[in-house]
Amino acid sequence: MRRVRLLEDAAQEAIEAAAWYEHERVGLGQEFVRALDTALDLLEEEIIPLIPMSGAGDRQRVKRIILKRFPYDIVVLERPDEVLIVAVAHHSRRPGYWRHRLRT
Repeated sequence: MRRVRLLEDAAQEAIEAAAWYEHERVGLGQEFVRALDTALDLLEEEIIPLIPMSGAGDRQRVKRIILKRFPYDIVVLERPDEVLIVAVAHHSRRPGYWRHRLRT
């Protein structure tokens, strides 16, 4: 089992997305949170495949998980001792807006 850590900015993005979905339809925000939690659990257990990010700088370590039901990527930075969640990024948001977070 590997250690997974969420940056505060990524956690805030997830909270805001869940709130938006909940506002759109009662219960949908909770479904988003469950989808995110499931993906993070699978990441921790090393079950879910990580997809390399194109144009992400350090392509060997920056990867993503694409949520199936929601138009979001979970952007991760693989480190020797942990996997860092850098962003919970909507597909229509400016690509690479999170790159400055890689220095964390």
